[in-house]
Amino acid sequence: MDSEQNRDHIQVMTTIDEKEKAREIAEKIVKKGLAACVQVLGPIESTYEWNDSIEKSEEWLCLCKSKKSVYEELEEAIKEIHTYENPEIIAQPITEGSRRYLDWIDKSLE
Repeated sequence: MDSEQNRDHIQVMTTIDEKEKAREIAEKIVKKGLAACVQVLGPIESTYEWNDSIEKSEEWLCLCKSKKSVYEELEEAIKEIHTYENPEIIAQPITEGSRRYLDWIDKSLE
């Protein structure tokens, strides 16, 4: 796959404290055509500073296979469900991948 075409693919990550909410996020964004696939992993343990104290919590990680061209809409769809005041929503470029898989992402988001 040429590098220009490959640059649009991203993986978006978010974490949430309830497995059912993670599943709801996954189903909503796949149904809306904002991600080709969402993997829900967990539980994971997160350690972070919040309101001047160190917190630990059990969370579920959603890994969304998507494209930059739909990122803003995907972010809004996550926020509509998310229960956190300041949810983690991070996008990373997919710089390489199998042609067949990346083509599948493209087709899924048409």
